[in-house]
Amino acid sequence: MTGQIILPGSSINGQLATLGVMGGGQLGRMFVHAAQRMGYFTAVLDPDPASPAGLVSHHHIQTSYLDEQGLAQLMQRSAAITTEFENVPAPALLTLGAHRPVAPAADAVAIAQDRAREKAHFVRCGVPCAPYAVIETAEQLAAVKDELLPGIVKTTRLGYDGKGQIRVKTRTELAAAWDELKQVPCVLEKMLPLKAECSVIVARGWDGAMVNFPPQLNLHRDGILAVTQVYPDNMPPALSEQAVKATKSIADGLQYVGVLCVEFFVLGDDSLVVNEMAPRPHNSGHYTMDACDQSQFDLQVKTLAGLPLVQPRQHSPSIMLNLLGDIWLAFKDSPPWDEVLALPGTHLHLYGKLKASKGRKMGHLNITGASEAEVRATALAAAKLLGIAPF
Repeated sequence: MTGQIILPGSSINGQLATLGVMGGGQLGRMFVHAAQRMGYFTAVLDPDPASPAGLVSHHHIQTSYLDEQGLAQLMQRSAAITTEFENVPAPALLTLGAHRPVAPAADAVAIAQDRAREKAHFVRCGVPCAPYAVIETAEQLAAVKDELLPGIVKTTRLGYDGKGQIRVKTRTELAAAWDELKQVPCVLEKMLPLKAECSVIVARGWDGAMVNFPPQLNLHRDGILAVTQVYPDNMPPALSEQAVKATKSIADGLQYVGVLCVEFFVLGDDSLVVNEMAPRPHNSGHYTMDACDQSQFDLQVKTLAGLPLVQPRQHSPSIMLNLLGDIWLAFKDSPPWDEVLALPGTHLHLYGKLKASKGRKMGHLNITGASEAEVRATALAAAKLLGIAPF
């Protein structure tokens, strides 16, 4: 079902316009906050009674993502529906999409859920990716070309934050890695000499109109995003332009509606290859909440509701620090937020999660300021207070 304009604060069938979201994590929570600020009611479907988004939404439907009654209740309450994580079952989105506008659509999410299909889509869009091979059978394993080693074996489905990935140097290690991953369908990607990592977030409307944020320079540690830096000339202009153009090509190729993030590798020769895409707002775009006149969640609301898209403007250089559960585990009580918030230009966002664990995303800290140098100095001071390694 295609979209329609759903005006903020309007009444539909006697109730205030409600936007639904599949998934109750922190991305859903921030979507809910953005929608409510704009005047919409919200409905969240998530089985966890303590889900961050469910705790702040007008309606929380506590069922599994494939529960027929839960899906029917979400459809009944919602004028349009989005998702906050890419592993939501695509069949559920297909069911919803037959009765309500759903953005992104089930077919786009299904492609993002499968690395092999995702890479094939990149190739169709003319966007270069790392040389790779699909491994689904013993015959395909044996046929892997030597030039793809050393490489990284990744499960085609359900891998995230470094999970489902094993680095290999030899054919023996490759075979052992596939066994360790239970011989599920995988891709082997050739390891390339990386200089940096970056990402681009675009928002595309039902009418095909598209806007974008500037490319974000990202630092990952142990497969999890640690730091995002966004300021003028954080990347060479030609490279930034290429990344934005490639992301828009990928979105157009999907006839995508919603917020889409595409991650890239910058190689040693300053060339660009695509890594993966996320059919939702992204951790690397959290800086937009404090450094731009519109956040990625504002644009998620606008695309879903069919509202006009205006090119967002970044008004301040910014650095985002990802706040993992490791920080809480290092302090006996609470991290020293009073000292952190005494630093100029700091903006704390915690996700309402009740229990911290190693590697769990508990929140993020945005730092804004008048210059890159000012923001970097503050970010490093905050990182020192929190026990985050310098960058």
